[in-house]
Amino acid sequence: MTTAEIIPQHFSWQRDGAAGVIRLTRPDRKNPLTFESYAELRDTFRALAYADDVKAVVFAPSGGNFCSGGDVHEIIKPLLDRDMKGLLAFTRMTGDLVKAMRACPQPVVAAVDGVCVGAGAMIALASDMRLGTPEAKTAFLFTRVGLAGCDMGACAMLPRVIGQGRASELLFTGRTMSAEEGERWGFYNRLLPAAELEKEAMTLARSLASGPTFAHGITKTMLNQEWSMSLEQAIEAEAQAQAICMQTRDFARAYEAFASKQRPRFEGN
Repeated sequence: MTTAEIIPQHFSWQRDGAAGVIRLTRPDRKNPLTFESYAELRDTFRALAYADDVKAVVFAPSGGNFCSGGDVHEIIKPLLDRDMKGLLAFTRMTGDLVKAMRACPQPVVAAVDGVCVGAGAMIALASDMRLGTPEAKTAFLFTRVGLAGCDMGACAMLPRVIGQGRASELLFTGRTMSAEEGERWGFYNRLLPAAELEKEAMTLARSLASGPTFAHGITKTMLNQEWSMSLEQAIEAEAQAQAICMQTRDFARAYEAFASKQRPRFEGN
């Protein structure tokens, strides 16, 4: 399939060459999520697993902010009237968004500016790479609304990115992690002035999109699967993964380019 079939109603989807750009479109309220935008984001990332015309994705800010999490009035208030079955349907849907982001083969780059809290922080965490600005304010706010910090995979993913102790502090307290802390702890790959954030995110996405994208998909798969493997299992799995990649034309193109002292032109096959 191609991404011509992706026509969201609750956020912006654009193509920039082989890169897709997602942007929440409620800047007046710092881009909160609704039931509908959650579901559309989940479905979009699921569709990207079958889209051969998009090689990388940027999740961009809007109006100086990334995402303020679930809308207080449009999500939290209605949840008070749901029974356990309805609540579980919602929490499973939010987790399905993270699973879809991790399962799509394209590298996802989060470009974080301003507010990035709650489910917005989880979207950033579920991305493969994160660029931020000095103004980025990230918080896992779940305890602030009387919930556990274990939302959408936070207790599995955040310790792997920033370490168990730091993750525990953020998830228990719900406090804001400054941009400087986020970069120092490894949450952000790097910080950039706000005026340069999206340009650099797109440059990174285009660079990834021009690379060996089949192999990139294998890299993402192995990064996910090796969480639960022993070292011996991981080494064997990577041996098999590399043998698969060695059968691609991109592997041959790289050798041919090297032999002729040229830069390889990868095509993702």
